[in-house]
Amino acid sequence: MGTSRNLYPDEFKREALGLLASSGRPLSQIASELGIPAARLRAWRNGNGGGQAGSPRRSNTQAVIPPAGADLAAENARLRRENERLRMEREILKNVWPAPSASDFIECAE
Repeated sequence: MGTSRNLYPDEFKREALGLLASSGRPLSQIASELGIPAARLRAWRNGNGGGQAGSPRRSNTQAVIPPAGADLAAENARLRRENERLRMEREILKNVWPAPSASDFIECAE
């Protein structure tokens, strides 16, 4: 009896680690959203020099109103980084949960 292994593409691993590093959400939450065991994501992180990936507990997706006289260029740069992170999250989720096609719906004839 052979053992079967669930191998993930390297691109998926890189995107999952990028999401972990940039989202500020707990590792277990991200693993659940991606449909992989938390231990697997943790192993990828630790094998990749994980550092403090996933350690922040506070979500950084909340809009922050800049104080009066704040540097608008810095705020613009922050918003561009957040936008890029959200695009990456969306792409990862599209790869995990593809949209249903017409062939996914089966009509029952009685």
